[in-house]
Amino acid sequence: MSAAVKAVLPLGLLFVVPFNPTLLSDNNCFSRNFYGNYRDGDSTVSVTVARLDDAACTEFWSNEVDEASLSAAPEAGRSAVWLERAAMEEGLVSESTASDTLDDLLESLNRPVQEYRGYDSAGGEEIVLKSEESGLQPGYTVHYRTEHAALVSLDSGKALAVDTLLPPFWKSKLLPSTPVSYIPVPDSATDAVRSILSDLKFDPVVASIVGNISIPQIKKDIRHLTGEDESSGIISRHSFSDGAIVAAEWLKARVEETGASCTLAPFLTGFAPNVICRYEAVEETNATVLISGHYDSRGSFGSTRAPGGDDDGSGTVGVLSIARVIGRKGVKFHSNVELAFFAGEEQGLLGSRAYARELREAGANLTLMVQADMTAYRAPGEPLQLGLPARIGTPEVTQLVANISAIYSPELHVGITTACCSDHQSFHEQGFPATQVFERAGSIADPMYHNSGDLSDREGYDFEQLFAIAKVQFATVLHTAGYEL
Repeated sequence: MSAAVKAVLPLGLLFVVPFNPTLLSDNNCFSRNFYGNYRDGDSTVSVTVARLDDAACTEFWSNEVDEASLSAAPEAGRSAVWLERAAMEEGLVSESTASDTLDDLLESLNRPVQEYRGYDSAGGEEIVLKSEESGLQPGYTVHYRTEHAALVSLDSGKALAVDTLLPPFWKSKLLPSTPVSYIPVPDSATDAVRSILSDLKFDPVVASIVGNISIPQIKKDIRHLTGEDESSGIISRHSFSDGAIVAAEWLKARVEETGASCTLAPFLTGFAPNVICRYEAVEETNATVLISGHYDSRGSFGSTRAPGGDDDGSGTVGVLSIARVIGRKGVKFHSNVELAFFAGEEQGLLGSRAYARELREAGANLTLMVQADMTAYRAPGEPLQLGLPARIGTPEVTQLVANISAIYSPELHVGITTACCSDHQSFHEQGFPATQVFERAGSIADPMYHNSGDLSDREGYDFEQLFAIAKVQFATVLHTAGYEL
């Protein structure tokens, strides 16, 4: 049995505390027992665990943490999952679901999960997730709850696919199997970004390069990933679907055609792999610039159809469109450049979490990271927009992206979004400068969010906005990595 389906937390006292970077960075009890930051309405909270055999830390938390919710950690064979309500425009929630209580949501966890045949990452038999008929433990335990969030534990096998049981406007995040170190972004890591900010000015060559992104090609690529082009054979890109494997291999092949070296990088048995592509620098350096999107998707309450046209087919094809221009124009970089397509985002940033930890353990020199997640939907009557994160992200990188948008995509109205958080969080919490680009200032407005109707051929799916945001992401790479033709 893989680590993914074993109990996720050691027995001990589980704490949910208001996010405090000082505690996380200055106190060893927190830093070696940290299980992540999570959204609770308009607040951010941290989950930590005090092992029962660690009396010093247990005493510290009891005496020093004024605001905390605590309970026993999950039992053996059960995994902890954070459930949170997404930052949605209230008008998108139907009357029938708006009146549902958190108790109604939790009761949905008693439903069986569908069968999923997962990615075989170890060369053995593929993992199969089924309902309680295959021996999954029934029920759930609530460890923390508010109006907008809950921390629950349930059977470890079922926890992997709990997202399929939730209403579209609720998200699930599987807690990691072991503690993760919270590493604040040091000043030294943002020096390079501040330097780029201070010297930033219009570059006509950059404008010409980013202007080569092809909207007709983007349309063709998104229709392939959503299955609107039926010849692709993709029905779903849920992390446990066959379609996700097809999409991963297709993305790898397309980016390799542009001159990059790509790998399918497994991270948890059962999940489709990350696709990591790299353009080596033309000069000797270990500096790297990373841009990404997540290619996995969700459908309606576990529907077998999960096209993910906006979430996050839009960010995925935006990154792919950048690769196509790199290949077509023969762009070479002075820093290493990586393009990543992550899986497992919908289950809690799992693919990016694994890769961010891998880079940290390797001592990687990551100048900055920009994640594109949902860039194509534009609500009727609203201008083209670019949303930047309100909470989790590196301010210097966010400012750089905003300034670059003003130079190369001035048609975008730039603002702050409460939609949080995508794969950039995994890198930000590992001490790497990172931010996200999103389709809107404010909360999520796409009525097809986490819906099987999330296709590109529909009202509000705006290729001009997708194109404009991809230009910003690409120009950020060019200004940060340096380039030649």
